[in-house]
Amino acid sequence: MVSVLLAVSTVSAGYGIVLPILPLMLQAIDGPSATTEVSRHTGLLTGTHALALFLFAPLWGKLSDRFGRRKILCLDLIGFGSSLLLSSIKLSIGMLYAERFLTGLFAAGITPVASALIADQGGSDEWRARRLAWLSMAAISGFLLGPMLSGLLATLSGTSEVGEVARSYELPFFTIAVAAAIASVAVRSFVPNDVTAVSAQGLTERLKPQVDDVLSLLTLRTISFLVAAGVGVFEVGLALRGNQELGMPPAQVALMFTVCSLVMFVVQAIVFSPKISPSWTRWLIAPALAVMATALLFIPVTLQYIALLTTVSVVAASAGILSPILTYWTSLESGKTKGAELGKQIAVVSLGQALGSVAGGSLYSFTMIPGAPFIVTALLLAAAAMTALKLPRWLEQRQALRSEVTIVEGPCTTARSPSTKI
Repeated sequence: MVSVLLAVSTVSAGYGIVLPILPLMLQAIDGPSATTEVSRHTGLLTGTHALALFLFAPLWGKLSDRFGRRKILCLDLIGFGSSLLLSSIKLSIGMLYAERFLTGLFAAGITPVASALIADQGGSDEWRARRLAWLSMAAISGFLLGPMLSGLLATLSGTSEVGEVARSYELPFFTIAVAAAIASVAVRSFVPNDVTAVSAQGLTERLKPQVDDVLSLLTLRTISFLVAAGVGVFEVGLALRGNQELGMPPAQVALMFTVCSLVMFVVQAIVFSPKISPSWTRWLIAPALAVMATALLFIPVTLQYIALLTTVSVVAASAGILSPILTYWTSLESGKTKGAELGKQIAVVSLGQALGSVAGGSLYSFTMIPGAPFIVTALLLAAAAMTALKLPRWLEQRQALRSEVTIVEGPCTTARSPSTKI
């Protein structure tokens, strides 16, 4: 488990190191006065990484179902670390896009395969929920480390020259590449390649899907998409606003991302603590969506740094609660092809983040409506909150049906109809 957590954390750090200094790297290429080009490429580059996740996550999950979890994890970690080194060859737009796409391609397999590995082990719903939360917390810890590395090294450059700041990214990129190599060795040494699933592995296939089941799964994935889009808009918009509007140095921008990561880490540790039943988390979906939508509306009008830090912390807390909850409830519907199904979930989330990142960069320069990306995203999340009011009832019905079938097919009972009272 530690090896898997290291792999997830390393890949997340490889994504996080780019965010605080990406606008500065683009300024070194296009020139400090190319504000529009910097905004556009910031969104497109971030979206390119997420788009690669969307395209390849289902494929990696399917391959892990066929060839084993360990082989795919090792292959992805080696490819991810090698792709990071492309940024140190030559600073150019083409190389940046190639690096973002290839790192996304190989990162796409880490989270769904790691989640499928946990699902392979069986265990109770509480056992699965907490370990899926550990994966999310590992990703947050990596995202926390990434901006800290890039922000610190940019500050230590000791000069205001854009070129000097841009060159400071080579060391953190190299560090994460080394960490990816170490993680691949750990996975190869300690993670089993083939795990025999528990007898309830095919449970989902034995449940006949009802209308409410289809609607609940579709609603979960739609909400996951919108939350991811909100996070993409939030990340890109926050980086652009901090650098261009408020004139924050990279260290301050990195601090905001660091605080966001810490808040996400804490709220997930609380929500998935042993004292809280995972089945109760379904009641948090609609309120968290409403809070996230409200907080996003305040970001473009908040000028004071402390107030802005508080506002983005509320956004981070809402997103941090929603992400593992949605993954947990979706994982309960996975059957024998856990890797493929969880890969689809990652694909939906990645597509949302890709479109959100592109929208965040493109709409940011739309001066007719200040804060347009934040406003549009807030409205969509508010609509999702209204739709999510029906989810607790649907999920409760599905959980009750799953429990009945588990009892019927247990080793100490005889086979009966799922509707039979035990």
